[in-house]
Amino acid sequence: MSFKTEYQNKLRTPEEAVRVVKSGDWIDYTTSLGKPVLLDRALAKRRDELTDVKIRGNLMFGPIEVAECDPTQEHFVYNSWHCSAYERKLCDRGLCYFIPMVFHNNSAYYKHFLTVNVAMMSVTPMDKHGYFNFSTSTGVCAQILRKADIVILEINPNLPKLYGGYDECIHISEVDYIVEGEHEPFPEMPTPEPTETDIRIAEHIMPYMQNGITLQLGIGSLPNALGKLIARSDLKDLGMHTELCSDAYLELHNAGKLTNKYKTINRGKGVLGVAIGSHALYDWVDQNPGVAAYPLEYVNSPNVIGQIDNMVSINSCLAVDLFGQVSSESSGMRQISGTGGQLDFLIGASASNGGKAFICMSSTYNDKHGVCHSRILPHFSGEIITSPRSQVYYLATEYGVANMEGRSTWERAELLINLAHPDFREELIRAAENQHIWRRSNRR
Repeated sequence: MSFKTEYQNKLRTPEEAVRVVKSGDWIDYTTSLGKPVLLDRALAKRRDELTDVKIRGNLMFGPIEVAECDPTQEHFVYNSWHCSAYERKLCDRGLCYFIPMVFHNNSAYYKHFLTVNVAMMSVTPMDKHGYFNFSTSTGVCAQILRKADIVILEINPNLPKLYGGYDECIHISEVDYIVEGEHEPFPEMPTPEPTETDIRIAEHIMPYMQNGITLQLGIGSLPNALGKLIARSDLKDLGMHTELCSDAYLELHNAGKLTNKYKTINRGKGVLGVAIGSHALYDWVDQNPGVAAYPLEYVNSPNVIGQIDNMVSINSCLAVDLFGQVSSESSGMRQISGTGGQLDFLIGASASNGGKAFICMSSTYNDKHGVCHSRILPHFSGEIITSPRSQVYYLATEYGVANMEGRSTWERAELLINLAHPDFREELIRAAENQHIWRRSNRR
């Protein structure tokens, strides 16, 4: 049987394909641009026929129809590995539950512990060899589809095709059903403009950068600020090894800075797990021999990261306490995002020959009433700890950079207070004294 004949035999309408879902099933939507828009819409229409269907996804754009159509959650329950801004709002409404994780273990969770009755995701059109490409969602897909009892693929011609290291595609022989239909262009992800504070933080980090480093950049205005500074600097021959590829890397490429020339593994290749950004970014990664997509079990493996000389990881957080614990995913007990790869890259970059790992934040923020608060706290009271104090390396604010590795509790307190906004330093000193982590001899 030819691949085209097999394709036609497996072709269904979205409504026909989702008939395989039964009450009580676990369904997987994979991640971000892999969201199966047509299948999600068709499954939501079956609401009144089904009960207790559980769906997993992460970093999804809205709307997720199965969540929106069932506020009672009698029929559908949506769960996320890592919240996008949209999924965060679902959590606020009680329509999404967070799954704690670290990304390098994501494949292992599915392989050893989780049930997947039906996996459904968007992929590129089939090529002449019978393969469908996972595109910008390669980081999380292969093991989910391997574990699934039933695999349904939704063809989205808007997806870029990414070359990969392994597990970047699936063959027609491993697929149960295929659906086609009209897809709107992907939303253009706005690039956050760096604030003055972002730029000051980036300027403090720049002296730690050097020619030939390999960069992992998180998402947001601070990585964009750093990307802009590097693009305008004299640095050259930088590498990319990142969980999430954003437009900051495209800016480095366009400036001639991103060559991957001196990477000690994957030389000449910019490695990513997931890509989210502008249409220009998707055009850049599309069939680009200089870019390789890998599963996050590889990209985020601390052992792999540690093999890359001069690996520099830059991520952000929401708050840190005087013990050096970092919260990057919750505000109080409100889920904001997720652990993602922050801990993976902290451990991996720390093990790299010449490597460094930075966690960055503004020293203060204003609440909805306009009241200013310090992001450096005496101690946490309900916030989720993303990175334990034993793994934190460099911390940076607009007031400087401090290295936490090997530091005692009183040294950490002193360094962190010097990174705090001056208006809060005396208050933090008093808290450190009460917590018995302050030496009177180091009062300034």
